[in-house]
Amino acid sequence: MSEVLTVDAILFGLLVFSGIIGNIMVISVVFQCAKESASRHLAPSDTILVNLCMANLLTSVFRTVPIFVSDLGLEVSLSPSWCRVFMLLWVWWRAVGCWVTLALSAFHCSTLRRQHVTMGPLGHQRERRRVWALLSAVWGVNLLFSLPALVYTTHVRGNATVELMVISCTTRPLLGCVWEFPTDQQGYAFASTSLALNEVMPLILMVGTNLLTLHSLAKHIRAVTAGAGGAAELDRHLSIERKAGHVIMALVALFVGCWVLQVAAVTYYNHNGGMHVEGLLTVAHFSASLFVGFSPLVVALGHGKLRRKISVMMQRWAHLIKRPQTTAATQKDAPIAKTAQSGKT
Repeated sequence: MSEVLTVDAILFGLLVFSGIIGNIMVISVVFQCAKESASRHLAPSDTILVNLCMANLLTSVFRTVPIFVSDLGLEVSLSPSWCRVFMLLWVWWRAVGCWVTLALSAFHCSTLRRQHVTMGPLGHQRERRRVWALLSAVWGVNLLFSLPALVYTTHVRGNATVELMVISCTTRPLLGCVWEFPTDQQGYAFASTSLALNEVMPLILMVGTNLLTLHSLAKHIRAVTAGAGGAAELDRHLSIERKAGHVIMALVALFVGCWVLQVAAVTYYNHNGGMHVEGLLTVAHFSASLFVGFSPLVVALGHGKLRRKISVMMQRWAHLIKRPQTTAATQKDAPIAKTAQSGKT
């Protein structure tokens, strides 16, 4: 049993730290691209991507890492006041990550379906303002929805188990913090509302948005194929459109797979709690970490410019890692060469 737990902890740790590094890398590359662009501004889609990475990064560092530390057997606990603050932040960032993912999908869908392309500095500025207004609304509304955590969060000691889950995938109190409602009815009402608004609704909307996007892509490809133009330019447009379709399909598959497991696990735990709950929660726990860590990379790797930047960055890191090893090997061989030269003399 201990070996299984050790393997689970290792896999979970790899997911956690790979996700943290991946989100930091995407944020860094996006800002480098903006710095090198003519406008020196983040593109609207890149702005949404940065917000998604920030929400996922904050969730990984302040929620998933403590879960990993807890799985290693280390006891970390917070005071009741800090429990309320951290529970608020966990629910807030998790919900923001879900809705910003939907916003990214909706933005690409609206871009494909719009009849007139925004041109000129003023047009791009208006589009950036609309995106920032949308993102501000996402962060603000989800913060308001997370405020009950300041009231219905408490601190427990010992090996207590959670009786009710709200956007969570662990049966143990995280850092000693748990939800505590005055009555079971209020708890189930809040948990159901939380699942409906922050899990099920974005899930359904994202599936619908991406199906509409794929339909628009297919329609646009047929229009480009039927229209006039050079063969090279036509092939280039079709290649770009197909890559966009593949990225969208990969993102929606990752989103749907991970979030369906999350919703199923939390609902099953709250309303059934049968013999399969532990296995289902473990799978959902890993899937949540997988999505938080790798959803921005799926989008970034489908973006040609970001993909090239990430490739160059990884090559530089590999070169920096190899350089100390080469230097150490050279210094090690230097006395041998000197001795051989002295013997020859």
